[in-house]
Amino acid sequence: MGFQYDGGFAEFMIVPEAMLRANGLNRIPTGVDFAEASAAEPCSCAINAQEQLGIEPGDFVVVIGAGPIGCMHARLARNIHRAGTVVLVNRRPGRLARSAELVQPDFAIDSSQDDVVDTVMGLTDGRGADVVITATPAGKDQIHAVEMAARNGRISFFGGLPKIAPTITLDSNLVHYRQLHIHGTNGSTPEHNRLALEYFATGTLRANDLITHRIPLKEGLRAFDVLASGEAIKVTVEP
Repeated sequence: MGFQYDGGFAEFMIVPEAMLRANGLNRIPTGVDFAEASAAEPCSCAINAQEQLGIEPGDFVVVIGAGPIGCMHARLARNIHRAGTVVLVNRRPGRLARSAELVQPDFAIDSSQDDVVDTVMGLTDGRGADVVITATPAGKDQIHAVEMAARNGRISFFGGLPKIAPTITLDSNLVHYRQLHIHGTNGSTPEHNRLALEYFATGTLRANDLITHRIPLKEGLRAFDVLASGEAIKVTVEP
């Protein structure tokens, strides 16, 4: 819905029969409000990505990007997969500080000031990260992910790149000699969405506190300005 079928920014929508046949409609559980339920879609995409990565208890996980997706990745890695160390990276110090206050990573790295690869290598005594997730649309971050990954490391290129700059150049020997596993992720399934709603309903994961700005529908265009300013984590447009 909202991609192949109309539904984005609509007050009402018609659910196609094919969606019902595929069991693609989930009820919002008791105790989850509409705003938090809207976060189930991005959360379900993060669930999909982390299923591929096979995060194990004790893993050293780096999440590049401190927006709502990055915050959800950090919480999933810790609360669901029991990662040993979670590192949050962002190049906007204000957003990084705000997100770090909410999700409490073990380390927060300001990539506008610090060399991310060197810092991660220092934190791991030169071994590198077991898991790196790039929750940004920046090719440079994907290159850094490969450079900081440990032997047998798993990498998720979660954030897609702009269509005008979709390519990167990386050291293929790092992939070869470290036996790295690079995964692409796109979207989620109805089951991932159901699981995200269940996590919210049971309190296993939180999303409401990531909503920093709630904007009424009549001022909906202002949401784009707030996002562009970098001051928000997640913005909802509400009737």
